[in-house]
Amino acid sequence: MSITPVSANPMVGGAAMSPMKTIPENAMNSKDHTTLVAAVKAAGLVDTLSGTGPFTVFAPTNAAFDKLPAGTVDMLMKPENKDQLTKILTYHVVAGRMTSKDIAAAVKQSGGKAILTTVEGEPLTATMMGGKLMLTDAKGGMSTVTIKDVMQSNGVIHVVDTVLMP
Repeated sequence: MSITPVSANPMVGGAAMSPMKTIPENAMNSKDHTTLVAAVKAAGLVDTLSGTGPFTVFAPTNAAFDKLPAGTVDMLMKPENKDQLTKILTYHVVAGRMTSKDIAAAVKQSGGKAILTTVEGEPLTATMMGGKLMLTDAKGGMSTVTIKDVMQSNGVIHVVDTVLMP
């Protein structure tokens, strides 16, 4: 009798996420992350996010990018705005592999708010609200983790519903 292994990872954007693949390899398979993948390519971050890491990535969906003011994404994708795009994207990355349980424990230990230092250098504030992990960016914008703990060979992805701004 053959037993089919069950993936511990949730589906993202209609695609199975392999814990044997890197963050960019998995993201490229998600139909909900085509804007993020294009932005990572435009910023020249594919090789970085393919590295050994580990990284914790808060990955905005296409719908999250659609919430930005009209024309913002197109403007950020222009070569002359690569530095600004890189700053925004690296603000969604924290060094190390932090599962939702790790982040929730840090929130609890810190009295309700955990400060995560992003690769970009500025802090993200993590809180719990009604059992959901929430992130507050440097500008006061809030994002909800909608899919948590998508394990990668070089880290973990948490899908978020809003683009975070440094």
